[in-house]
Amino acid sequence: MTTLEHADIRRILPHRHPVLLVDRVLDLEPGVRIVATKTVTGSEPCYAGLEEDLPASAYAYPASLLVESFGQTGAVLWLYSATTSGERREGTLIFGSARDVTITGSAYPGDVLRHTVEIDQLIGDNAFMRGETWVGDRRIATLGSVLAVVREGLAAGTGS
Repeated sequence: MTTLEHADIRRILPHRHPVLLVDRVLDLEPGVRIVATKTVTGSEPCYAGLEEDLPASAYAYPASLLVESFGQTGAVLWLYSATTSGERREGTLIFGSARDVTITGSAYPGDVLRHTVEIDQLIGDNAFMRGETWVGDRRIATLGSVLAVVREGLAAGTGS
């Protein structure tokens, strides 16, 4: 069983605050599976500027950030696995697509997201993954297929 702390994750992913959305890896089997957490806090940028009198439901963690956090967890698995097998992934890491996504619940400030991601297939600089996100014993999301890619020659922020 491999575990990684936040400092380890920062050495693997290019993301930084406020868009680094993985806090800790609880279990990692290179090339196969990862379980990682992300704690949702009330100081997240997505909550900035919310009116004081909104109902609790207004503080549901955005689905887009939940899927991004899941994708980053998969990227940790992929990139860590490549490194441990002596490979290097050079270029820009891109979240390609997510299909068969079902959101069945919400997370709120104070909740800990637990992502379980499995690699289905690696083809060159493309990784196909799937998995689930949990809060405690509640499954709140299922992702049937996520594609991540690494592409050379892309400058950060150019979108091309």
